[in-house]
Amino acid sequence: MLYSLFNWLEKMDVPGAGMVKYISFRSAMAVILSLIISMIVGKYLIRLLRKKQIGETVRDLGLAGQMEKQGTPTMGGLIILAAILIPVLLFNDLTNVYVQLMIFSTLWLGALGFVDDYIKVFRKNKKGLPGKAKIVGQVVLGLVVGLVMYFHPDVVIKEKSSTVVPYTQTENIFAAENADNTTSTYSFSEAKHSTKTTIPFVKNHEFDYAWLTAWLGDEDGKWSFLLFIPIVIFIIAAVSNGANLTDGLDGLATGTSSVIGATIAVFAYVSGNAVFANYLDIMYIPNIGELVIFMAAMFGACMGFYWWNCYPAQVFMGDTGSLMLGGIIAVSCIIIRKELLLPILCGIFLVQSLSVIIQVTYFKITKKKYGEGRRLFLMSPLHHHYQKKGFHEAKIVQRFIIVGIILAVLTVVTLKIR
Repeated sequence: MLYSLFNWLEKMDVPGAGMVKYISFRSAMAVILSLIISMIVGKYLIRLLRKKQIGETVRDLGLAGQMEKQGTPTMGGLIILAAILIPVLLFNDLTNVYVQLMIFSTLWLGALGFVDDYIKVFRKNKKGLPGKAKIVGQVVLGLVVGLVMYFHPDVVIKEKSSTVVPYTQTENIFAAENADNTTSTYSFSEAKHSTKTTIPFVKNHEFDYAWLTAWLGDEDGKWSFLLFIPIVIFIIAAVSNGANLTDGLDGLATGTSSVIGATIAVFAYVSGNAVFANYLDIMYIPNIGELVIFMAAMFGACMGFYWWNCYPAQVFMGDTGSLMLGGIIAVSCIIIRKELLLPILCGIFLVQSLSVIIQVTYFKITKKKYGEGRRLFLMSPLHHHYQKKGFHEAKIVQRFIIVGIILAVLTVVTLKIR
């Protein structure tokens, strides 16, 4: 909206209108606006939720301070949703296929989480939306994302090539300029469809999903989407559910998600910048720079929500927020071809999910073997294990966030360690 308006004003030679072309400027505006929205909207939404007595129903699991959370307003993910979408609608180029895909993903999983919260709060059904229904919703999103990434004509990459292709500022505002204002050129191939992604820590750091069907005689990779799309579905479901499991302590999901969002913004910036893509020897993804603005809005929304959600929380995000944030992270990593970095970047989500899987599996095995189920952890997910050990909730959250920052730095370092 504002992006289109300022482009029109620039054509009318209005002074200062050209600033909106710069992704750095629009990203800064997105962060500021999302912070303001989440903090101001959060204040009034919390009041409204309290007035309507829309609060969390807490089961007594013997955790310190748990019953004090009874009645705390929930469904606060609506705050995050508004704080992301409003800046995106104002500052992003809405004709960009990646932005459209991210908006759809945000709304879809936000709606799925909202239905779950609605059932819990208004229908007084603590189980919420059936697990199978959530999986179906995530599968539908995965199908849409996979099909768009595979078939849409604007989803292309450029790789390094021995043939020099002129690279002008009209293609991307970040094309470098020399001191004499002449435009630099880079050795990139022509834009092409590809199912390649990045492998961390190895020299030849690209993997093509088409290789998975090549051994079947599909040398052109025409049928690779039959494997590519299920992988996309699995990634979205895994990360979304991992974020959902992490949302168990005040500020934990919000704090870790903000760190992850900021990291993805860095990767989107260098992948959409010809200079950095050339220097870092990574694939260049045309028009991916718009994702930086989206992730900046997500970062600001999470930080603004953290203002109300940090210990002791005045509002919970509910599944409206946690499913949505996990989906945003998963889809954005798929878009920038960095999904294989998710086990590192989302290490907190991964460990939380694994702790539940290990606990349930071990319990079932020991029950079958000994007639009595046993547990490896005092409680799962992992953050509750530390609560049972006597650690204060706030200390657990801050330490998890610190670990998340370390993992984020390690993820960025993979750009140079191969």
